[in-house]
Amino acid sequence: MGRSRSSSANMWKYMNPSYYLKRPQRLALLFIAFVFATFFFWDRQTLVRDHQEEISKLHEEVMRLQDLLEELKNGRSIAGEKPNFSRSGDDVGKKMNFLDDPVDAQRREKVKDAMRHAWSSYEKYAWGHDELQPQTKNGVDSFGGLGATLIDSLDTLYIMGLDKQFQRAREWVANSLDFNKDYDASVFETTIRVVGGLLSAYDLSGDELFLDKAQDIADRLLPAWNTPTGIPYNIINLSHGNPHNHRWTAGYSILADSASEQLEFIALSQRTGDPKYQQKVEKVILELSRNFPDDGLLPIHINPAGEEVEFVYSTITFGAMGDSFYEYLLKAWIQGNRTAAVGRYRKMWETSMQGLLSLVRRTSPSSFAYIGEKLGDLLNHKMDELACFVPGMLALGSSGYGPDKSQKFLSLAEELAWTCYNFYQSTPTKLAGENYFFGKSQDMTVGTSWNILRPETVESLFYLWRLTGNKTYQEWGWNIFQAFEKNSRIKSGYVGLKDVNTGVQDNMMQSFFLAETLKYLYLLYSPSSIIPLDEWVFNTEAHPIKIVTRNDRAMSSGAGRSSVGQQKSYRRPRSRREGRW
Repeated sequence: MGRSRSSSANMWKYMNPSYYLKRPQRLALLFIAFVFATFFFWDRQTLVRDHQEEISKLHEEVMRLQDLLEELKNGRSIAGEKPNFSRSGDDVGKKMNFLDDPVDAQRREKVKDAMRHAWSSYEKYAWGHDELQPQTKNGVDSFGGLGATLIDSLDTLYIMGLDKQFQRAREWVANSLDFNKDYDASVFETTIRVVGGLLSAYDLSGDELFLDKAQDIADRLLPAWNTPTGIPYNIINLSHGNPHNHRWTAGYSILADSASEQLEFIALSQRTGDPKYQQKVEKVILELSRNFPDDGLLPIHINPAGEEVEFVYSTITFGAMGDSFYEYLLKAWIQGNRTAAVGRYRKMWETSMQGLLSLVRRTSPSSFAYIGEKLGDLLNHKMDELACFVPGMLALGSSGYGPDKSQKFLSLAEELAWTCYNFYQSTPTKLAGENYFFGKSQDMTVGTSWNILRPETVESLFYLWRLTGNKTYQEWGWNIFQAFEKNSRIKSGYVGLKDVNTGVQDNMMQSFFLAETLKYLYLLYSPSSIIPLDEWVFNTEAHPIKIVTRNDRAMSSGAGRSSVGQQKSYRRPRSRREGRW
């Protein structure tokens, strides 16, 4: 017991502070030991915490990779994006771009937000009508009450992943869309917006409803082609089938309106197996080719009622009323997958591009390239913003040439895109006017000064970015988008401008703003695997249509008969129920 008490007393001696105050060396050693122990403990805690964070990150990465693997198994894409829309489940993801630029992702989300705003405004104030008037918050039926904005937006909603909105639109198409209307419809506008929009929705979703509706409206348009020459009338009554032309054209047909239905009607024949649609539109090209001029440039008016095709003395232009004819020569060749069966389209397009070179001039002092308009031997130094689709078209078609010509046309495309971008940058609002004039000592001046939310310049920026990888085109597109946000966005949608100099707003949200402008902006900041250009072709309303290889001899032989059964069979994409998602 005595030994135990003595040991206890000695132990408590070391706990007394006075012991160390009398022995400073031991105090110092104790302090050093305390510091080392503290650092050791803190370091171990830090390591444990870092280790836990690292494990957490690795766990999240494993979960993300598991999700990605599951998405790829189900034919889906990465990071919540839409699928890459490949031809079969076997190559889904083969062309995926896994390195998504964070700036692109942020900008893409901003464009998607703009689409949400435009669509929700349409839903709230103009549901089922053709277009929204945002200022007065009501709908108008600019196209006979066919729900133009709704149908025009189907593929944009699908591509952006706005699934709930897409389903609500699909229900309206199923339950409310009725084409039996006593209305004189534009054959061209109805084809590119309604037929094209429905076909694109079908190609993307695989939903047979859209194909059935597309065939319904196309059947109502077909009598317009019942003319002596096969050149269609441009107006038809959807209920009674009575075709005619505008009075202001003196009864003549318009070039763009009559020869820009190939993509939609050929696709319809491929998907339904009924050759009549393809036969009608390919006869137009065959007839035009019989008297095709050496420069490939056609006037905008054609007589449909003569014994043979007669070109009427009128303006030659790549702007309004001429534009999409040249666009569809190239895109019908691409749609057929560039085979001999569609070689005539490419040959005619190349002839027209040689003619286009004769219309190109450059300004002083800045040397902006532009495309003039021609009437007889007179060149009018005017260019529509509508003609700003040309840079994208030239870039898209340049790959079909040899190296020298390819570079020549690609360089011209880049020059013209710079001009079109400056249509925007030259005004106080940074939005382009409808057309521009060019003088000897003045680069460009606005002619018609309104802006109605047109997509053509953004369309060309999209193609040039996809085909060159030059991110400058993304920057230009972003500047244009910001100008739309600043000048055209209001609480109830988007509006155009009556004057790009003053910024005075109009009262219309055009359907093509949702169908084209916002879609091309979204794709400008999306990976190239989203709607790849070797698998899809865009119609002139920006509706992507699946490329199907053609092996028939209709165009190459000039027989005028479509051999739909000889084409590579059309394989529709799997539906969501079958695992698309």
